[in-house]
Amino acid sequence: MSTRYKIHQKLISIGDDFWIENQDGQRVFKVDGKVFRIRKTLVFEDMQGNKLCQIKERLLTIRDTMTVEGPDGRQMAVIKKALIAPLRDRWNVKVKDGADLDVQGNILDHEYTIKEGRNKVAEISKKWFRLTDTYGVEIDAGQNEILILAVAVAIDMMAHGDEDKKPKK
Repeated sequence: MSTRYKIHQKLISIGDDFWIENQDGQRVFKVDGKVFRIRKTLVFEDMQGNKLCQIKERLLTIRDTMTVEGPDGRQMAVIKKALIAPLRDRWNVKVKDGADLDVQGNILDHEYTIKEGRNKVAEISKKWFRLTDTYGVEIDAGQNEILILAVAVAIDMMAHGDEDKKPKK
């Protein structure tokens, strides 16, 4: 049985806090955007305020790279945009103590899958919600849900991060 979460994409910006909701609309995770850091940092917390992981932008890299660290500060994964992706967006996730993940699909439209080898472990889609600024993350049973959610948010930040800097029409 899979679990579906809801994320409001317009809320993902540094300095803002936002909530990740379950499929019933209940808040289950808080994401705290840290503004006092040089690099982009988001901290995932449970409803009691316990730190679950954090996403950090890696500075001085050739291509977009973010790391996911556990509550103890140890690296859980490194997320990088693939150098060559001719037909669709592609990202690689090197998982520290587990199988690596491959992310493919239309990242800008929030329609993509996360796979471990040939097996789909999560799907990200806007089609489940009527609100245009909302997308869902459906995670298969037995997966590290926090890691998958952190990967989805990090990719969203890297793919859409410069939109705030674009001039308004």
